[in-house]
Amino acid sequence: MTTSASRRPLRADALRNRAKVLAAAEEVFAVQGTSASTDEVARRAGVGIGTVFRHFPTKESLLEAVLVALLERLAEEAEGLRSADDAGAAFFGFFARVVSRAKVKQAVTEALAEAGVDAHDRAGTAGPGLKAALGVLLARAQAAGAVRADVSAGEVMALLAGLCYATERAGADEGVLRVVFDGLSARRADPRGAGPSAT
Repeated sequence: MTTSASRRPLRADALRNRAKVLAAAEEVFAVQGTSASTDEVARRAGVGIGTVFRHFPTKESLLEAVLVALLERLAEEAEGLRSADDAGAAFFGFFARVVSRAKVKQAVTEALAEAGVDAHDRAGTAGPGLKAALGVLLARAQAAGAVRADVSAGEVMALLAGLCYATERAGADEGVLRVVFDGLSARRADPRGAGPSAT
């Protein structure tokens, strides 16, 4: 049952602590995996373990919050690139950044699945928000002639999902990303290695 106290907005200091815990959890899980303890998260955040549990009563609730925060941050980054002068660079650069953060996202998603939690369901509007923002970047890059016109947002998301999995499982490197970028590019790839940068 929800109490009136639990519905009150968090104070500024509580919001700062929550943000610190989330940032620390993402760092810890990226380096040590999701089996890392909440004690380690608290140490990295510089707060007491009680603060962690006050905001996230269970390990699963912390994992969910990390996933949502990551997706929301990526969506915000994509939104911020909507007016970039170079639409192609904005699209390819954002694509690369999503892949670079694949390790923690994949690890958190799998940990939630092992706990019987549907990560897609718990992510709420964060996932669709990211897809919509990426769709805008894709459309702008296609209009600018940087990305082939026959690629859909759904196909780009599928490519991202596959690359994120490959990065976590097989250590897909920049060379793999370049191959994908060559396939997405509306311009013929230069056989000497020119084309959209993977960085």
